[in-house]
Amino acid sequence: MKTALVTSSAGRNSVRDGAVTMVETNSSGITRRSLLGAFAATTLVATPTFSKAAGFLRGAGDIRRIRMYSGRTGERIDMIYWIDGKYIKDSIKEINYFMRDWRNDQVKEIDARTIDIMAASHNLLEVNEPYMMLSGYRSPQTNAMLRRRSRGVAKNSLHMRGQAADLRLASRSVGQMAKAAQACRAGGVGKYRGSNFVHMDCGQVRSWSG
Repeated sequence: MKTALVTSSAGRNSVRDGAVTMVETNSSGITRRSLLGAFAATTLVATPTFSKAAGFLRGAGDIRRIRMYSGRTGERIDMIYWIDGKYIKDSIKEINYFMRDWRNDQVKEIDARTIDIMAASHNLLEVNEPYMMLSGYRSPQTNAMLRRRSRGVAKNSLHMRGQAADLRLASRSVGQMAKAAQACRAGGVGKYRGSNFVHMDCGQVRSWSG
């Protein structure tokens, strides 16, 4: 039995005590070992460097946390979503809701590998501020609408699969955020300096500038 402190987007604090449930994620050839780079969750291990990020994997005792706020809805989330090698099912559900398509409130399960990349990158950046999330899940309708407005929106965007997020930090540059995400060597990293955000996903390892 494990206890996790959870702060939801509504600002309430609660302690959930119960069996921790593993959330299943699909596999596309990218292993957990390749992306669990930078979880400075306990005081037992020093903060990792970028050069060691991809190999920085610990076993029992790990705690993983994600902190974000939505520039669209004003909601905030500060969530411990992993303890001792297992995902916390209720925490993942709250993250799924937070990362919903805000235009129509459609919710999709977010690939836990993407959450891991986001959290690992945040730890590498050594910041206290939460991410500003600009885009998480996108419904097909929203993605089609955005494609009509911009040629930079992919027809088969990983946002529609719940595998991508567009993020911003006031205290870190796009280049710094991208460097941290790339250090995880676990998915795609897009730098959008003009719009001041970084795209992170758990697809093929690649990088680009938009």
